[in-house]
Amino acid sequence: MTGNVSVPIVIIGAGQAGLSVAYYLRRFDLVAGHDFIIFDRGPGTGGAWQHRWQALHLGSAHRVNDLPGMKDLGLSFDTADHDLPARDVVSDYYRDYEQHYELNVVRPVTVTRVMPIQSTLVVDTSSTVFGDQKTDARLIVNATGTWGAPFVPHYPGASTFMGTQVHTANYVSSDAFAGQRVVVVGGGTSAIGFLLELEGVASELTWVSRRPIDFSHTDQLAEVTAVAAVMQQDRAARAGSALPSIVSGTGVPVTRRIAAGIDRGLLVARPMFSSIEPTGVRWSDGTFTEADAIVWASGFRPELRHLAPLKLREKAGGVAIGSGVSFTDPRIFFAGYGPQASTVGANRAGRIIARQIMAQL
Repeated sequence: MTGNVSVPIVIIGAGQAGLSVAYYLRRFDLVAGHDFIIFDRGPGTGGAWQHRWQALHLGSAHRVNDLPGMKDLGLSFDTADHDLPARDVVSDYYRDYEQHYELNVVRPVTVTRVMPIQSTLVVDTSSTVFGDQKTDARLIVNATGTWGAPFVPHYPGASTFMGTQVHTANYVSSDAFAGQRVVVVGGGTSAIGFLLELEGVASELTWVSRRPIDFSHTDQLAEVTAVAAVMQQDRAARAGSALPSIVSGTGVPVTRRIAAGIDRGLLVARPMFSSIEPTGVRWSDGTFTEADAIVWASGFRPELRHLAPLKLREKAGGVAIGSGVSFTDPRIFFAGYGPQASTVGANRAGRIIARQIMAQL
């Protein structure tokens, strides 16, 4: 062994997917801190939810499904106060969950890389509290999600813009844009949420999207498209292709709040601008719109940089996995990747991955 700590399993990430895997490992009588370690880079509980903006409530976000075994604590997101910030509710519930199941998450710890050294996987970590460390493991569960890898598409002139540019990952509050002319970029629920929050705060709002908005008006249609989207994600994951965006397959469900925004003309998206200039954006027809800020609600990509030494990435741009395990290296499991990215998918993946792990131990 090369590291100064050795453990059979390392789980990277303590969001929905990572905690789900840990729960099922505990069901197999594995002990956190002895049989497996969970590293999480967040300062607190809640996974990516702890970083969401203050105005995002459970009632306006994608449905947050309960973690497996959460009902044993008497907790459910279905009965939570939907008027509270989602980040606070999720963080509180996850904190109780981690304590109840004695998951002993080690945080804040950033996994900088995973190195294959003969039959051992060496996990390099860095922390302002624990310092730098190496951990030897037999198996890795990568549950890092996407929040740490925000995507901003390239557009000519972006670097010349004199106003403010923020991504969903850095968005804090509409107050920062009071009285400003704001361009919101993106075709998903985050973009719509920003528009609804900025209405009446910003002096002007312009919504642009790279593709037409696919509004879903019925629950039956939403269910059908959700199944199709999962299948699309699964095909891409198995092929090692870059993953398509979820919203491109599911569309945007129309709530009463969104329907009202459409009716009053707020939620009408323009096609993308052709370039960005110091004081605004230029359209393909040559016209110009002045802007003080651009909000990029343009999504995220899977965060896999720390796995680069394992050489898992395919030429098609993704990693090839099936049922949560790498086709290239069966010691590497992916929780919350591709078809498992939804909260329902993450829970199912936790059970499947835990069973496969036990078969290898």
